[in-house]
Formats: sequence, C-alpha cells, structure tokens
Amino acid sequence: MSQAVIEVSAQDLQGPGVVACPNPKMALWSSHPKVYIDLTHEGHSGRCPYCGTEYKLKAGEVLSHGH
Repeated sequence: MSQAVIEVSAQDLQGPGVVACPNPKMALWSSHPKVYIDLTHEGHSGRCPYCGTEYKLKAGEVLSHGH
C-alpha cells in the first residue's frame, strides 16, 4: 500500500514550521491522535508516525522565521 504525499504551502502550517496530521481532508474513519509534523529541517518534509502520510513544503514556499 503506497502512502500519500501531501504538499503544503506556508499558509497551511499550524505553527512555526509544523503541520498537523490527520489533516481536515482525511476521512473521519481513518483518524488517529493529532500529531504535529516538523517541516523546518533540511528537505522540508516529514512523515506521520501513525498513518505514514508524508508532508512536504511545496517548491518555492518559504518558512517564516520571525514573529
């Protein structure tokens, strides 16, 4: 079974460099506890430890580093 890869924009982030999984587009039956995936490291991608969904920052998107 291949896992989903979801490209996110900087506006999709729920905090400084993080995105939440499950995301709002996932079916309720496939929910798991909410976790935050850190996209701030090199490569700007991360994988959910529960469902294996990979989140990656879209090409050309920039993470803000200030308040």
